[in-house]
Amino acid sequence: MTEQTIYSQVHQQLQHMLAHPAQGNAAEQAQLNNALRLLSKWRSVLIQNTLLQQNGTVVMQGPLQGLDFLPQSAEGCHIAKLLGCYEQPLQAFVEQAVQKQYATILNIGCAEGYYAVGMARRMPATQVLAHDLNPKAQEICTALAHKNGVSDRVRIGGLFKPEDFAAHAGQNVLLMCDIEGAEKELLDPVAAPALRHMDIIVESHECLVPGITQLIIDRFSQSHQITLVQDDGQRQLSKPPQWFVKLSHLDQLLATWEWRSGPTPWLVMQAKDTSSKAVQSSAAHG
Repeated sequence: MTEQTIYSQVHQQLQHMLAHPAQGNAAEQAQLNNALRLLSKWRSVLIQNTLLQQNGTVVMQGPLQGLDFLPQSAEGCHIAKLLGCYEQPLQAFVEQAVQKQYATILNIGCAEGYYAVGMARRMPATQVLAHDLNPKAQEICTALAHKNGVSDRVRIGGLFKPEDFAAHAGQNVLLMCDIEGAEKELLDPVAAPALRHMDIIVESHECLVPGITQLIIDRFSQSHQITLVQDDGQRQLSKPPQWFVKLSHLDQLLATWEWRSGPTPWLVMQAKDTSSKAVQSSAAHG
């Protein structure tokens, strides 16, 4: 999409959004907030085009550095992924997972494959099972795996149900889960006893399902050591490119903004007992 096309689309959306005066302070505030969010996304996309022209599609820093990514994400922000500061509060835990060299990563809600393919590159002995409900995301993830030479170790699937965890009982598995609030239904150790013995990294969509974070903590507190990872939105680049340094401060902020509409903390959950015997026993009596 050309910048002129972007200008036209955003201008039309903004005109439509502001065409009818809002009634009351709350409505006026909401209208202006929506307009600000639209303009911020527009500006972020323009900066993204500059990044692509200057640096291409290879992730610049962080645990997935070197991943040859995409010119556009399947959904949500994109430039932060290319800069390598995407979900930065989680990056130390991603690096720890890479060093553990799991036999299998089960990535549910893989989207275009940023983590699925990025971690497959870092973990040459690991099989990645990537699932997403969106057929387009599955298609893009498949292409990304091929682009990065890991298609032999990245398998793509669709819907993943609680009963499907049983197939991974007794195995050395890391579950990475980002499913927009559906973690409430999926991550149930009563319905899926194998979860009690898997290491898990889950994005908790508190902004979509209030109370979901504490619910998951309560479900897994007996079986896992749990770290709650909050996000204050601040990002740092270890070696920012010159074009980035020359941006205005506002544009630098927008370049690292991840378009989140509210709190989405992560839960990093390390299973207390990952032995095959324990897993098999749990599955038999769960």
